[in-house]
Amino acid sequence: MSNMSRRTLLRSAAAVGAAATVPGLLTACSTGSGSGGNTSNAGKKLAPWPSYREAPGAKPDLAPTAEGVQPGYTSYPADMTRSVARTPGDGSTIRVMSVTFGTPPKAAAQNQYWRAVEKALGVKIEYTVIPTDDYQKKMATVMADSPEALPDIINVFSGFTLPREAQFVQARAEDLTPFLSGDAVNDYPNLAGIPTHAWRDMGRVGGLIYGIPLERPLPGSTLWLNQDTFTGAGMKEGWTAQDFTAVAQKATARRKYALGASKGSLFGHAVHAAAHNAPSGWAVDKDGTFRSGYTDERLRAAVAFQAELRKSGAYHPDSASMATPEMLTLFLNGTVASMQNGFGAYQTLYPDSKGLLTPTPALPYAVDGTPGGFVAARRSFGYTILKKAKKERIEMLLRLLDYLAAPFGTQEWELVHYGLEGTHFTRGKSGAPETTKLGEVENVTNLPFRYLAEGPQVLFVPGQPEAVRAMHAWQQKVVPVAIRNASFGLQSATGTKHGTTLKAQMEDTITSVIAGRTPLTAYDDAVKKWRSQGGDRMAEEYAEEHAANA
Repeated sequence: MSNMSRRTLLRSAAAVGAAATVPGLLTACSTGSGSGGNTSNAGKKLAPWPSYREAPGAKPDLAPTAEGVQPGYTSYPADMTRSVARTPGDGSTIRVMSVTFGTPPKAAAQNQYWRAVEKALGVKIEYTVIPTDDYQKKMATVMADSPEALPDIINVFSGFTLPREAQFVQARAEDLTPFLSGDAVNDYPNLAGIPTHAWRDMGRVGGLIYGIPLERPLPGSTLWLNQDTFTGAGMKEGWTAQDFTAVAQKATARRKYALGASKGSLFGHAVHAAAHNAPSGWAVDKDGTFRSGYTDERLRAAVAFQAELRKSGAYHPDSASMATPEMLTLFLNGTVASMQNGFGAYQTLYPDSKGLLTPTPALPYAVDGTPGGFVAARRSFGYTILKKAKKERIEMLLRLLDYLAAPFGTQEWELVHYGLEGTHFTRGKSGAPETTKLGEVENVTNLPFRYLAEGPQVLFVPGQPEAVRAMHAWQQKVVPVAIRNASFGLQSATGTKHGTTLKAQMEDTITSVIAGRTPLTAYDDAVKKWRSQGGDRMAEEYAEEHAANA
């Protein structure tokens, strides 16, 4: 939730765009003794999830719901509480590694933010940050390295599927079950405050708990609109697919386009597939049968619908090839009136568009009289694993992660997300942090401690309470129709080995059909190929896993 300058935003957006594209296959990964391990949960005794106990933080102004509406804060907490009683570290040096969406951080010796977090944690930190473009290559090296060479703490980013990832985790990471399963997690109160849905979507490996999830909100892929443009073109609540088409055509004129999308987003396909109520990845029937969205006629219909939108001229002509930062620039300057991004993009989208436009997340349209659905995100953005070590060392590392997982409204959260007051931020009239010039360089984006551990996500935009109220009201409408990928948290050997390649083949076809380069029949041919090369086997493996986790 850190404030960022527009320049910083665009640099970060470039990385986010890379993460949203189809990743290339990690071609080599040897995990030693774990390469042949049985990571399935089927037939295993399942470790209980950590007992959830809400960590004390600031009371929200807008209440959350059990279904997934986030707590909202229309103002910054006036009194920041402490959630950690003592310095968690032992003075030793730890090595950590995570993905980054920012720019390379300044070295520790010249980085006051880095030193402040080290002091608070009570350790020296050697931090390796990996840009998303380099993540798979770097992880291939790490996974093939000797156990002794592993960092103490590793962020496993869920934006990619790493071949033999589960086998690597099982062979090289510490089994955290004795430390976190059930009531054992109570020794780490902030980790106990991570909701069960995040652990569930992270999943077990071989029945055991090996990681700590990074919790994320329920809304996933979101169509962000220029509210004035879409309202002026006739957008209304309860709109239909026909209404959407009419609004898009009216909002497109004189080299301005209603719809924008960046490379790899398949013309914003996830949003339209959900509006057509197609499965988001995988669906599971009452009898436990798994069905892929690719085989569902509603997803095919969404592809055809988008192809007609593109043919009508409503999409920006570079929507199949433009990078995220360029498309974002076009959104901010009014060239395109919408673009798909993750829901979490609001944290920078609202501040950056202030004075330019009013962004708003779209409500799904109805298709053939059936109200549309919405994409449910994986509730675990990734997870953190620990290098195998002695019990005392593991307990110390868990205390560090417990500190980083402090909830919103605590002094620990403020330090990690904003740095030092007077150095990295000052307080505005509302009491909310306002980033200084130094804070635009030294921050949690460029040195992403948040990707090692983080407390539950909340709705908050500094100085924009109306935005928080609007998003909270919007979540109340879309959360009930969110479509969850039934494979989240489940193991599939075929999916781990071949899923990335098969997905890339399907998404290339979807993009090609929407762009008008190939006919819709090419989609049908691609589905047959996908099924024969591993799709049907994945369905069987997910069904076995689902039955084991039921």
